[in-house]
Amino acid sequence: MPAPEKTVKRSLLVTSASLLSLSLTAPAALAAPHPSTTPSATPPAHMSTVGGTRLGRAGTQVNLSGGVPTLPKDLTARSWIVSDAESGEVLAAHNAHWRLPPASTLKMLFADTVLPRFPKSSKHKVVPADMAGIGAGSSMVGIKEGETYTVHDLWLGVFLRSGNDAVHVLSSMNGGVEQTVKDMRAHAEELQALDTHVVSPDGYDAVGQVSSAYDLSLFARSGLQKKDFREYCSTVRANFPGSTTKKKGKTVRESFEIRNTNRLLSGDTDVPVYQGIAGVKNGNTTNAGATFTGVAERGGRVLLVTVMKPEKSEHNEVYKETARLFDWGFKAAGKVSPVGELVAPRSAAQASAQPAASASASASAEAGGGSSSKAEASASSGGGSRGVGIALAITGGLLALLAGGVFLVNRRWPLPDLVRRRSSRR
Repeated sequence: MPAPEKTVKRSLLVTSASLLSLSLTAPAALAAPHPSTTPSATPPAHMSTVGGTRLGRAGTQVNLSGGVPTLPKDLTARSWIVSDAESGEVLAAHNAHWRLPPASTLKMLFADTVLPRFPKSSKHKVVPADMAGIGAGSSMVGIKEGETYTVHDLWLGVFLRSGNDAVHVLSSMNGGVEQTVKDMRAHAEELQALDTHVVSPDGYDAVGQVSSAYDLSLFARSGLQKKDFREYCSTVRANFPGSTTKKKGKTVRESFEIRNTNRLLSGDTDVPVYQGIAGVKNGNTTNAGATFTGVAERGGRVLLVTVMKPEKSEHNEVYKETARLFDWGFKAAGKVSPVGELVAPRSAAQASAQPAASASASASAEAGGGSSSKAEASASSGGGSRGVGIALAITGGLLALLAGGVFLVNRRWPLPDLVRRRSSRR
């Protein structure tokens, strides 16, 4: 069955006014006003309920019944979440809304915000001001002042080597770091990523800079709708431009190979390449520890897993715990009842709610304004429980799927193609 059709069928749960069961917004009071740079090892008592009330609870949230496999043992991460990337269903979570330093996983929000603004063939000559303000000890791809790079080169530097130098050059092109931070904050709000507070576009440790496993999954899900984002996050290795030199009277631009630091994608001595992996982004800083969001596909099912700060100090532990959660998710998918959802962006929810309300109002007028029609209008104007921005209008026993505001439905996820291409390049 084609992916869009399968997703639509999964999303069309024809019910009464109880159809729309999960909230698309969270009370502002649940967002911590003064996030800490070095948070306690204990999750807060009150967290955001975006995506469902259970996601705001501390501890592990999962429905283990009816043949659902048990969760993997020895999970030490402070926070993690397993979700279906297409439907938005959260299969299991642990402190999903705990606001923690995100490290370079925040670059997913940076890319989702800035990537559409510049054609990949555009060129930029780096000046000293572009490199100002890069934090000491930052990961770098090796950009040189005075050299010219394409936007394509710069994004490879962001995704493969997590280069803060590439982030700063792109931020400079976007009007500067301050403007880029403002843009990222606005985009996070649009995505309903209300746990996130952006201070630096590259994810470098900064006072008050936080996100959550839930929000990082929203960033990945949104970014993966973009073809270029999918290409960059699934690339294992690439040649990156080096210095320009003169040899035998000719100007020559050297290059060197860069390799993706996502170990589930590129592999390591103690971590094999994960079957079906296709991105997304890893990070590691002093305050954040190791963080990672990954996307993988098996048997037509696309899952997202985010893991933040494993307490176990074993080498590559964040990837090992992610792999175990992926394994569980693929076994549990289709059996486990979700504990919440990844919500749609505000604009998608609003776009779908407006035509739904109009359709229901029309039906109510035709039916003489009966109480049943009013209830249906009320149900249709809310946010979808699947988090995909689908508006349903139930009138006179007829179900209408409205075209406005569809999110992650009329799109085929080409992740299997990315996986095959990635495998052939290794």
